[in-house]
Amino acid sequence: MRWRGRRESNNVEDRRGDSGGGGLGRGGFGGRGGGFRLPTGGGGLRRAGGPGIGFIIVAMIVLWLLGMNPLALLTGGDLGGVLGGSSQMTSIEEDRPRTGADDEMSSFVRVVLAETEDTWATIFQAEGETYPQPRLTLFRDTFQSGCGFASAASGPFYCPADQKVYIDLAFYDELRRRFQAPGDFAQAYVIAHEVGHHVQNVLGILPEFNRLRAQMSEQEANAMSVRVELQADCFAGVWAHDAAQKGLLEEGDIQEAMNAAAQIGDDAIQKRMQGYVVPESFNHGTSEQRQRWFNTGYRSGDWQGCDTFKATQL
Repeated sequence: MRWRGRRESNNVEDRRGDSGGGGLGRGGFGGRGGGFRLPTGGGGLRRAGGPGIGFIIVAMIVLWLLGMNPLALLTGGDLGGVLGGSSQMTSIEEDRPRTGADDEMSSFVRVVLAETEDTWATIFQAEGETYPQPRLTLFRDTFQSGCGFASAASGPFYCPADQKVYIDLAFYDELRRRFQAPGDFAQAYVIAHEVGHHVQNVLGILPEFNRLRAQMSEQEANAMSVRVELQADCFAGVWAHDAAQKGLLEEGDIQEAMNAAAQIGDDAIQKRMQGYVVPESFNHGTSEQRQRWFNTGYRSGDWQGCDTFKATQL
């Protein structure tokens, strides 16, 4: 990926020098809103409280139950302020020295986040709205997020409660060594996937999923979670399409992302960890599904084509 010399996002908090304390194994995040992460085998609407949110969320789920496209609420030109107002972020990055490879990786994360900001800002602008940019927190070992304690073993995740993406850069070493998914674009895919969850949060998809999940059986919740995760993969593909249009992709980049998607499929992880697969426990999607939905977004560049909730076959 041709990323050097590109704009770096200001929406990054470098907390690698902080001691979060505690830890978290596999099983997700406690606290408000839950957390949405890549599986590791180890451990919008108006802002909350804004007028109209209840009606729109209910409308979205009703449309889905009727077999219609819930994302259609955002088409037709007249959005009526559905996505909420401007979110002008200022830099809240700590003044800490960064050196060597760690410094380069931090810069890479900032550039990729900036590119996702530009992509989604353009998409939202086309709908007459302003994209509320997420923040990204770099941490080391453990950290207290708005969704509870995070640890390096948890992998990267998005917390809807504070609208932040959390990454311990050590995960990228694990991605390369343990998951055999090397390459900078594999790393970019991880960020774009988590930003995809932020887009879902803004659209009201995550809040509705969290509400419904409490009323579902574990198997039903897993099935719905798969649709949520595959849509985030598709949104990552939409970003990759835009990156390609800008000439940022190099030969082999898409293959790196597709390989990463395959390596973190539920079936691949379960087979690697326990030697067999349990399909009813899948909550992120199979390797084939993750590749296919990423490719759907990449080939079309159309975020509205990422409606995994309407798809009869994932």
